[in-house]
Amino acid sequence: MKMTTEEAFVKTLQLHGIEHAFGIIGSAFMPISDNFPAAGIQFWDCAHEGSGGMMADGYTRATGKMSMMIAQNGPGIANFVTAVKTAYWNHTPLLLVTPQAANKTIGQGGFQEIEQMNMFADCVAYQEEVRDASRVAEVLNRVIINAKRASAPAQINMPRDFWTQVIDIDLPEIVEFERPSGGEQALTEAADLLSSAKFPVILNGAGVVLGGAIQESMNLAERLDAPVCVGYQHNDAFPGSHPLFAGPLGYNGNKAGMELISQADVVLALGTRLNPFSTLPGYGLDYWPKDAKIIQVDINPDRIGLTKKVSVGIVGDAKKVATSLLEKLSASAGDAGREERKSTIAKTKSVWAQQLSSMDHEEDDPGTTWNQRARGAKPDWMSPRMAWRAIQAALPKDAIISSDIGNNCAIGNAYPSFEAGRKYLAPGLFGPCGYGLPAVVGAKIGCPDTPVVGFSGDGAFGIAVTELTAIGREEWPAITQVVFRNYQWGAEKRNSTLWYDDNFVGTELDTQVSYAGIANACGLKGVVARTMEELTAALDQAIKDQKAGTTTLIEAMINQELGDPFRRDAMKKPVVVAGISKDDMRPQKV
Repeated sequence: MKMTTEEAFVKTLQLHGIEHAFGIIGSAFMPISDNFPAAGIQFWDCAHEGSGGMMADGYTRATGKMSMMIAQNGPGIANFVTAVKTAYWNHTPLLLVTPQAANKTIGQGGFQEIEQMNMFADCVAYQEEVRDASRVAEVLNRVIINAKRASAPAQINMPRDFWTQVIDIDLPEIVEFERPSGGEQALTEAADLLSSAKFPVILNGAGVVLGGAIQESMNLAERLDAPVCVGYQHNDAFPGSHPLFAGPLGYNGNKAGMELISQADVVLALGTRLNPFSTLPGYGLDYWPKDAKIIQVDINPDRIGLTKKVSVGIVGDAKKVATSLLEKLSASAGDAGREERKSTIAKTKSVWAQQLSSMDHEEDDPGTTWNQRARGAKPDWMSPRMAWRAIQAALPKDAIISSDIGNNCAIGNAYPSFEAGRKYLAPGLFGPCGYGLPAVVGAKIGCPDTPVVGFSGDGAFGIAVTELTAIGREEWPAITQVVFRNYQWGAEKRNSTLWYDDNFVGTELDTQVSYAGIANACGLKGVVARTMEELTAALDQAIKDQKAGTTTLIEAMINQELGDPFRRDAMKKPVVVAGISKDDMRPQKV
């Protein structure tokens, strides 16, 4: 069948149902973007490609449907690097389209030329360059399939001089593989361990959400009366209202879950690579059970046993493995200590819930006084925890939320819970700032009837603030964004208080900037909230306004208290040996 290369490209996108593309328009891909309206593909032209990539991540994570990132070759594509690596560690299947400088000039150091394959080699699960115009559909099909199989971004690199050529091809077939269900021997060994366990604990990860395995993990947990913890930033991997839910482990997580898993003799790590932030000590507890038998289930064999010692490794889909394990349990599985275990779970959760509800302020480490001084400087201002409690009072139960990286968002890790998956979008283990706003915009595009709320600290929000100039246009959906305003880079300031004697280098933000004012200037609605009551009321109204088509930015004014640092495991007090003096600075010769 004769067609142009751009027609072959777009028709392949249609075969895979890819309806949304995020980026900034460029001449290098105009031959295909010209066909987007006719093809039923919506192009979301953001203010910055980095944010566009995070919108794509948010869209795909909220819907489970693949989306596309595309921009001008060279500098436009380079702006995608952070977003693509973020999606990689979020296990998000995305199509990265990188138009390349023309073949006839590449290597000459021409306009907007860079090695785009090398740039993304460590950021994608698969990449391929089109070497002949007639192979464009074949290559694109293979890239999309590999993104789906690996649940990660995949890249197609397309020299721009391959467009607008007439080729004679057949469109490719889509070949999909059945996901593995685990080896029989490994499943039997795991079922035996769980059947004889006296205190089994289940740890759900992203694979439970991505594989649609929440119900199956619930069936298994109820059969064993096993508490279910979730990995860091995966609060939506088990229903929050369930009596067996024990919350997120790791940084600023659920203390009850930490105390419960510390008692485990068998841990079923379901759909998780056991990333370090999901197992690091918290609240002074080194809770990971050192002598427990660990069963790790992951779709990727390379990640089994990578971070923790494992007794049984199962390569498989979380849903299929959970179903098989339930079928293979002995008749008496879970009976040992069942009533005592149920009582322990209930009591531990109750104690933590009371503690969390009464936590208004952050503690100072011995020898430091920053939080005490911060409270004294602004005694009438909300603390971060007060703000999070006020938010919980107005946040709809069915909302999708996104959280940025940073101290104030991290303090909130213990608060939100969900009744379904694909509800909690967080920047993940690459940890980029500027994720909160664009991710929730992408989620709203994919789920237009669901309320969405993004959360960011003011430092991180400054990276994405340019998107306020884009999302007010008529075609963009309304969202709600909360910015915690305390005029500092909190995570790094906390490091400075603990290890650098309050030597604050680069941690302070401009107090004259009003993000609510910027929102108003962009034709959106900006609101300032100074008390818990004002914040709850503002969020409640913003959700109503979102339904009516109005985007609201709420600037929540909080004091400068700082929560636990991200990296106690990686920081230490510096020592002076040679010493540093400004007297040693030499003027440069020009």
